[in-house]
This record gives sequence, C-alpha cells and structure tokens, in this order.
Amino acid sequence: MAVSLLSHELSDLCLGKPALRSLSITSTIAEALEVLKTSDDNFVSIWNCDDDECCSRCVGKVCIVDVICYLCKDENLVSPSIALKQPVSILLPKIPGLIIHVEPSCSLLEAIDLILEGAQNLVVPIKTKVFNNKRSKQQQKPFCWLTQEDIIRFLLSSIGLFSPISSFSIDTLNIISPNTLTIEYHSPASAAIGAISRALVEQTSVAVVDSERTLIGEISPFTLACCDETVAAALKTLSSMDLMAYIDCGGPPEELVKVVSAKLKEKNMNGMLQHFTVSMSCGGFSSSSSSDEEYSSSSMAVQVSPFPRPGRISRSMSYSARMVRRSEAIVCHPKSSLVAVMIQAIAHRVNYVWVIEEDCSLVGIVTFSDMLKVVRESFETMA
Repeated sequence: MAVSLLSHELSDLCLGKPALRSLSITSTIAEALEVLKTSDDNFVSIWNCDDDECCSRCVGKVCIVDVICYLCKDENLVSPSIALKQPVSILLPKIPGLIIHVEPSCSLLEAIDLILEGAQNLVVPIKTKVFNNKRSKQQQKPFCWLTQEDIIRFLLSSIGLFSPISSFSIDTLNIISPNTLTIEYHSPASAAIGAISRALVEQTSVAVVDSERTLIGEISPFTLACCDETVAAALKTLSSMDLMAYIDCGGPPEELVKVVSAKLKEKNMNGMLQHFTVSMSCGGFSSSSSSDEEYSSSSMAVQVSPFPRPGRISRSMSYSARMVRRSEAIVCHPKSSLVAVMIQAIAHRVNYVWVIEEDCSLVGIVTFSDMLKVVRESFETMA
C-alpha cells in the first residue's frame, strides 16, 4: 500500500479537475474583476501569453481580496473607476515560485516538496485525446492547477498508512506555530490591511483578539474572497469587530451600510461612495433580513466556533448559490489529533486551523504546510 501511494503521479490527482479560467497579463483589473464575479473559483490565473502556445505560462493568480486591498489605498478610494483601469499585473505579488508548472508525470513526493519550498499552485497540463495527431492552432492546451488542499484531500484517502503519526496530537508533533497575524477587535479594520495581504499570500488569516489574546473571530481572505470589491470601503471605515459583522453571511446589516456611507462622505471619498451606493442598490450582497437588533447582538457575540453556520454572500446574481462561511474562526485544541485537524480544515475549505486553550486564548495556528511537513517526514520511513 505504501509503495502504491508513493507511486502516484499528479495526473491521478487531476482527474475531474476543471480547466483553468485564464486572463492575459495585459488585461485590466476591471476585466479580472468581471471574470472573478462570474467564476466558481476564488482565483483567476494570469498568463504571459505568446503566439507560440508552448511559450505561454501562468505567472500568477488574482482574487477579489487582491482588488479589495488595492482599492483600500486612499488615491484609489477617491477614484476607483480609474484605479480599476490599471493593468492586472500590478496586483501580482513579487514573490517568485508561488506558481510552478509541472508535468502530469510529476510524482506525489515531488509535488509535496515543491509546496514545502513555497509553491501554492502547481499548474498541470490536462491530458486530452488528440485525433489524427493534430491540434487546432486556435485550440490552446488546457491546464488545471493543484493546491495544498488537493494534496491533503488525496492523502486523507490513505491516512491509515500514516499510523500512528496521524493519531498523534498536533502539540506532540510540534506543528503549532505561535507566529500569528492578529488585530484587536476595537482597532480600525484599516490597520489590518497589510496583514490581510500577507495572510492571502501565506494562505492563512488574521485573528481578531481582545487585549488578553482571547480569540473572538477572524478577518479571513477566504471569507473576503466571497464578497465584492466595495468591501474596501468597509475596511477603511469600520472597526475590526464591525467588519466581521459586515462580511458575515446574509449580507451587511443596514446600520453598518449607513455608517460606511456616512464616513465615506465625511472623508470626501466621493468616487468610492458612488461605487458603494450603486453596488448596494444592485444587491452587491444577497438580501438580508438583518435588523439593527440583529447587528447589535452579532457584533457583541464571541464568534469562536468549530462549526460555523452556513450562509451565502453573492458577488453577482450567478454567485447567489455559492456557499461561504461566517467570520467565526475554525478552531482546535493542542491535544487535537493530526487527522482530526486535517479533516476539520478540509471540511471548512480552509488551509489552516486556529489553536486555542479551553478559555479561548490563542495559542497559535496549524497550516496545511505544517501538516505536509509531518507527512513528508513519514514518507522517509515508508520508502
């Protein structure tokens, strides 16, 4: 069984994966935004296109959160319409190796090593049948990409092979990282913009805590990615606690929408105010029955729960059926087993799980990368 697992190629993991939606690096941010709003994926791949198909390569990826953080710059809030006309290339992080092209024959071990070296997405050609050994010049070779989640999900199908390590606690395995991105709940959400950008790159999140490091909730790129670009206005005007209520499922409370509008007007950010007003009137978020009373109770409640309530936020009409989670943090405890934490992260479609004590004080975070390090080390004894 162990030999069989190690012999798997990435083509085995690509079965059923959809082809990437791609965008040229010369496209504008507005064009990328339009693709994202009509896509089932949180990211759109950016390509350095060439007339020669063999020379075209994926050079990065962009999601709504990139656009939100970009629009949070004061000059862009003043005139978002001009900001969105800029090339999408300015959103790409200047970090080499986040996107790696690999062949379908790449082994599972090689893929894990690439991820541990910093790769987030492995771009793999999709095997297709070619009739008469000819391919139309207009027909580009389709690609898919594999993520850390795909690798972890695949490994879970053979988790018994990693016994007894899989049953060890994350504390025993020493994979709890104390290095977390945090912000206090009463602090302006704008103070977390840099941390949100970093969390997006690191595929983690920003913990919202009190003065004693009690975990209250989170501002997660995974949640922000299911909103629209006008959340930039809320990020610049609300507190961290209010922002959590704003991006929670069901749409922003009407009271908070009024607060954002008033503060945009106060700061003479008329361009974003107009953009924000149009978005709200067109249903930028799905309709909500949130009342002022509901807002008050939700903004004061401690939002730590390992089982978040399901909800929906739509970026467009076609997005209304998308399932997203609330700003409640996904948590475990130091004595939780490796397999339990893996399953928990997969179930909630996140790349990390917060670690807390019984009193909800924040201990640290466990990421897919941390889990893969343990799995990779165990491979040494299986080979």
